[in-house]
Amino acid sequence: MSREAQVDLTRLIAGALAIVTFSIVALVVMPYFLTRTTTRPAKPAPYTTAQQAGRAVYIANGCIYCHSQQPRDPSVAPDQQRGWGRPSVPADYVHDEPHLLGTMRTGPDLFNIAVRQPSRDWHLGHLYQPRAYMAQSIMPAYPFFFEERTGPAQAGEVVVKLPPGAAPAGVRIVAKAEAIALVDYLLSLDHTYPVRTGRNAGAAP
Repeated sequence: MSREAQVDLTRLIAGALAIVTFSIVALVVMPYFLTRTTTRPAKPAPYTTAQQAGRAVYIANGCIYCHSQQPRDPSVAPDQQRGWGRPSVPADYVHDEPHLLGTMRTGPDLFNIAVRQPSRDWHLGHLYQPRAYMAQSIMPAYPFFFEERTGPAQAGEVVVKLPPGAAPAGVRIVAKAEAIALVDYLLSLDHTYPVRTGRNAGAAP
């Protein structure tokens, strides 16, 4: 190998190492030092067993691919004007593993969906048939979370209250355990508690 080629190879390796080092510092080291002193706040509360089960359903069915859970600062985007709540801070995710921040917003942000829509019946019906609630919705329906039953009602079954015409005539739509758990998780997404901002973002108020 000629001397010129060796010099070029050395520069290439040095440049690659510089890029990798910069990426590690920017994406790993700096975030660590910015968040390492974050204290665990009184809220949010840890997920219940039912909410954890619903979170697993949320992950398994790919909800994260269409919904985010990270409202941005008003200087960056009008997320607060959209009704999605205050900008998120690190402490909001203290109980989340894995984190479900999301990168797409085919649907609305769900950071505060329990505040915007606190009705369990609405969520169950919306999962069964979204277009019964929003005609223009492109969200897929999840009929496999439900059963169509006839005959006398059974003890303990959760019957979904649907708008007229949303279900076949003569049957009742009963939510399965997966649907109930998923709605429990969605109804836990309430981040209206106060938090500190700026350098102390995420610290307990």
